[in-house]
This record gives sequence, structure tokens and C-alpha cells, in this order.
Amino acid sequence: MSEERVRALWATMADGWAAGDAAAFASVFAEDVDFVTVRGEDLRGRDAVEAVHARLFATVFRDTKLVPNFVLHRPLTDRLALVHVTTGIVPLGVLTHAQAVVALRDGEWSIAAFHNMIPNVPKGPTP
Repeated sequence: MSEERVRALWATMADGWAAGDAAAFASVFAEDVDFVTVRGEDLRGRDAVEAVHARLFATVFRDTKLVPNFVLHRPLTDRLALVHVTTGIVPLGVLTHAQAVVALRDGEWSIAAFHNMIPNVPKGPTP
């Protein structure tokens, strides 16, 4: 899988997020995706991802944007790739880190597994 195709998935995700459109956001995930949220919730399937994000977009995350930064794109086979992406949620100042498996199934690329978290970024030396 080319990095360009991976970036296209995240662009679709970011566009859906910015529009507050949970269905568009969730469209990049496989129908049977395994999705772990930043809170550790284990979501099974695209419909669950859509439902959780519809509720999320009704909170302080309304009118925010995702700014992805691709850290790793490693093809595992011609039908699978491992992807690491850090994403800023602006203007809230939240940073997330996702590890994803992108898969080609039935002629379509989608995210088959997604584990998202908020990294513990060191703030400098402690006394």
C-alpha cells in the first residue's frame, strides 16, 4: 500500500471530523474494525465507531479539526500496512497517537484495527 493511499484515509477521517459528520469519519474503518479509544473503550465495528463519534461531536470537540502527522508507514504484505500517526486536535491542544492496521479487502483499503491513546509526554526534568 502506498503512503498516498494511507494519507487519503486520514484526510477523509479529518474531513469528517471537521464537519462533525460521524458517518464520514467512520467511513474509513472496516465494517468489522477493532477500535480502542483514547479512554480505553473497545469498540467493535464501524457502526460503534460512528455512534461514539456522533456523541463526541456534540461536546467540546464540535468545530475542532484533526491535524495528522505520519510517524510510520510500514507495509507488512501487499495487502496490509502498519501505520503510526500522531494527531493534534485543534484548537483544543490535545495530542493523540494511533497505531493502525490498514488492510485491502474486497478491493477497498480501510482501517481494520485502530488503537488510539494520549501519550504521556515528558514535561522536562523533575526535581
